[in-house]
Amino acid sequence: MKRIGRTELPPAQEQALRKARLVEWLSLGYAAIAITLVGLVMGGSQAMRTAWIEDMLSTVPQLAFLIALAVIRRPPSQKHPYGYHRAMGIGHLVAGVALFAVGATLAFDAISGLASLEHPSIGTVRLFGTTIWLGWLMVGTMLLISAPPVILGIVKMRLAKQLHSKLLHADADMMRADWTTHAGSIVGVLGVGLGIWWLDGAAALFISAGIIWDGVKNTRASVLDLMDMRATTVDQSEPDPLIVRIEDTLRRLPWVRDAASRVRDEGHVFHVEAYVVPLRRKVKVEDVDRAVAQVTALDWRVQDVTIAVMGRLPSPEAERRDDDRSDDGAAAPE
Repeated sequence: MKRIGRTELPPAQEQALRKARLVEWLSLGYAAIAITLVGLVMGGSQAMRTAWIEDMLSTVPQLAFLIALAVIRRPPSQKHPYGYHRAMGIGHLVAGVALFAVGATLAFDAISGLASLEHPSIGTVRLFGTTIWLGWLMVGTMLLISAPPVILGIVKMRLAKQLHSKLLHADADMMRADWTTHAGSIVGVLGVGLGIWWLDGAAALFISAGIIWDGVKNTRASVLDLMDMRATTVDQSEPDPLIVRIEDTLRRLPWVRDAASRVRDEGHVFHVEAYVVPLRRKVKVEDVDRAVAQVTALDWRVQDVTIAVMGRLPSPEAERRDDDRSDDGAAAPE
């Protein structure tokens, strides 16, 4: 896949995108195996049932990424002049809402079970002519499937940063934390075996809380992006450093006195609206064209660049520039 929309990917990002697609298919294969194994041994444990549903939910962001990946390949059209990159944000939102809704339902079930003093029972099973406690199979299964999601999550995290994919980053974050689900279910099962009946419900509630938290984080992150929040890093911890690079590039132009920008995240790519205050009243078209080319060349994620020549910076960009200058200890422009 050399192109998404009108953006031609550099070789490194093209290779990362191919790897991301492969890793997502591997994740779905792992999920199918984990869901089958847990479904075979979960018995009457509420913690195991919650972990089983969590494994099924883990496929939602993976499917959303693969579907969105097929959509964003389409070139821009008259109806969609900015392309279809927002499909990633929509997939992110769908995954977040699904996680929250199901997590809340599972938490309600866990609380209801604890409130009704429901005592779970884990029986025995005959395996190869030997009768064993089913709980040992549960524990063994959870230990067996604990490592792959952590490894896949680490790989996805690296690819998400290369591709600036917040949906892939969310998926990676969930998979890296998947071991807590498995650990919680093991504690619940062993609690039942030791006669501490409420540990099973408590473990189910713990797992449900993790699902709800994942849902809240992903829903919030996707909504902020769809509302055209200022472009941020892939983990949304800070404004994307590319914004500063864009403004510095424009201010270094010999005909520019000051500059600011509005950069919004369209998915994998950015749409840049830049505002420049010239040193002279007349500006050549060729100068603006060269400025657009220089900004576009800064990063592969820059898809659309619009430069407006103005007498002064618009608000809130002017206020932000004053704040930045104050933080740097420099005087604001007259």
